[in-house]
Amino acid sequence: MNPAGMWDLSLSTPIGKLAVAVELREEAGAWSGTASGAGDEVELRDVAVEGNRIVWKQSITKPMRLNLTFDVVVEGDSMTGTSKAGRLPSSKVAGQRRAGA
Repeated sequence: MNPAGMWDLSLSTPIGKLAVAVELREEAGAWSGTASGAGDEVELRDVAVEGNRIVWKQSITKPMRLNLTFDVVVEGDSMTGTSKAGRLPSSKVAGQRRAGA
């Protein structure tokens, strides 16, 4: 399972659904990436891939300033899991890999 590529994610948050595009890259065994949405583009931090499970951290400024931790599972071209911001409840994450990406 190689999660590299562009992913279109939907986050179900207390303020509604948010669309986020995530690019995951692997270079010489090290994972990195970027996330963009709501006019913001940020680098992913502490990206770890273990089997089909991926975890990463990112900071956002829109719609509010938050530090997020993602914990997702990839099955083929689908991704599901959660995003957590501090003491706020977890948000469900679902996504699809972009075709041809």
